[in-house]
Amino acid sequence: MSAVDLPDFLPLELALALAGAERHETSCQSARMVWHAWGSVAQPTLVLLHGGSGSWTHWVLSIAPLRDAGWRVLVPDLPGFGDSDLPAGCTDVNDLPEHLHAGLHQLKDAGFCAGPVSVAGFSFGGMAGALWLAEHPQDAAQLVLVGAPGMGLAAPDRTPLKGWRHLQSPEAQESVHRHNLLALMLQAPEALDDLALSLHSANVQRDRMPRRRLSSTDFVARVLPQVPARVSAIFGEHDALYRGRLSELAAALPLMASRWGCWQVVPGAGHWVQYEAAALFNAALQDALSAEPKT
Repeated sequence: MSAVDLPDFLPLELALALAGAERHETSCQSARMVWHAWGSVAQPTLVLLHGGSGSWTHWVLSIAPLRDAGWRVLVPDLPGFGDSDLPAGCTDVNDLPEHLHAGLHQLKDAGFCAGPVSVAGFSFGGMAGALWLAEHPQDAAQLVLVGAPGMGLAAPDRTPLKGWRHLQSPEAQESVHRHNLLALMLQAPEALDDLALSLHSANVQRDRMPRRRLSSTDFVARVLPQVPARVSAIFGEHDALYRGRLSELAAALPLMASRWGCWQVVPGAGHWVQYEAAALFNAALQDALSAEPKT
């Protein structure tokens, strides 16, 4: 265990709120996975899984409120992203469950987490969480899907993302990052602040799993019936992945899950809902984690 080196561009208030974080490393198939932890080991464990081309910082505005609400918060960099290694042969989300399973149990065995475990997965992380708990159902009692793809209900008119790696100047790269954030991640232009841009720019540079394809299929819809954990969902009202189809998803998800919790929509927010509408999202997540399952 060591201390987490927080990004130096975090606002002072946020950096202070996240102070005291622990950095843990686990290993599976000779690949190192980095976990970030906050809160008391004696508290219930909540694992937060980030989205594609992301890192633990996708959750940067949720961690302190969840810790203060009484959770032991674990936020890994998924294999191939952030500080974690890309395992040999790992090309998409279906390669991640073994790493998550092994990592969680290594942390438990070392005394770094205990008690009941819940999982919340954002976007690509929601897919990873569903696959993880389908293959290892004993690992967690509940799963909250946040803007998760893989439902077979993709919006037909999404704004295409632009490539940036071929661009030489930082200014040209920043212009593309701004375009992509508003095309996929954020609804309101004013939500694209300096912090969002800095987080996104730092994260995409460390994405080493570029040819992911399962998010555009119905992979998660086919897996959810195999997940015995209680499943809930939180989506931004204007999630670009489901533009015009969110009501269809709301009707379909309870039928996919073997144990259904609750459905919540955060008004005014886009895909990166936990950043764009942090206070509303954090309250919604707490509600989802405490909701009684619907039969």
